[in-house]
Amino acid sequence: MTLTRSATPRWQRALASLLATVGLLAACGGGTSQYEPFVAQRLFAFGDEASTLTATPVGNGRKYSVNGLDADGNVDCRLEPIWVQHVASLYGFVFAECNPDMVAEPQARMYAALAAKVADVAVQVETAQAQSGGLRDKDLATVMAGANDILEIYGLYPAQAEAVLLAEARARGERLAQVVNRLVDLGAKVVVSDLPDIGLTPFAAQEKALYTDTDRAALLTRLSTAFNEQLGVKVLLDGRFVGLVQADLQFRAASLFPASFGLVNATAAVCTVALPDCRSDTLLTDAVASQYLWADATRIGSGGHLRLGTLAVDRARRNPF
Repeated sequence: MTLTRSATPRWQRALASLLATVGLLAACGGGTSQYEPFVAQRLFAFGDEASTLTATPVGNGRKYSVNGLDADGNVDCRLEPIWVQHVASLYGFVFAECNPDMVAEPQARMYAALAAKVADVAVQVETAQAQSGGLRDKDLATVMAGANDILEIYGLYPAQAEAVLLAEARARGERLAQVVNRLVDLGAKVVVSDLPDIGLTPFAAQEKALYTDTDRAALLTRLSTAFNEQLGVKVLLDGRFVGLVQADLQFRAASLFPASFGLVNATAAVCTVALPDCRSDTLLTDAVASQYLWADATRIGSGGHLRLGTLAVDRARRNPF
């Protein structure tokens, strides 16, 4: 009996169709993947002190976290790196602010600044656009801000009602999303981190103990969440252009289960002197910098930067930029 097409089992017809398609792709060169991993040619860091290094000493700037020491007891800015240094190292870049080897033309550029708020980050981006010859397709930008905004907004409580403060936190989260989207419009690829919960900081614990009008730590958490929600909703959700680092989730998990993240303490400040003068020899007794989440009352320590940097590098590698 002659076997007709209608009698041919469905799986055989599907297999034949698949083989024909594969053959066609091979014939026109489609058998090889066209995906090429993104390799940045320049890196731009935008944000607040969590992303910056001081300009002095020249080529060996200090960080607003823990500064590592070399074998002779001298500060070496390459040690205890902050998160943007982790991203820069992915491409073999250094910042001029941390360039002990005096690389002639550092390809990582620092625009992040001490005490910067979201409005300042918007200015940083426009400054970089003017000074860099224009941002372009092979530029990668890192963005993280909002901590100083949340602290400023929180400072208005209780003179301002919580509902008013939450609305302002949302507005600033939306504004940071607009800054990220502006970078995309200018041609850059962006790795943006949301805001680690300020309600988890040593400062929040101090405020909670000091005031009885409301749970101040919980209020700081609500403000942080309002900021992050709008950032996440309003930012361009397209992996070809933007990689979102969920630092908030990581820090919350680390606060609940510090040992699972290689931490011994996720609630205390490890530094005993003011930043940026904190060094690995000015810490709490017997403390190891990388095992603490916080450097001071509000700013991220080496342990936090390590985990944030790991997330950011993963985004830079995996996003189909």
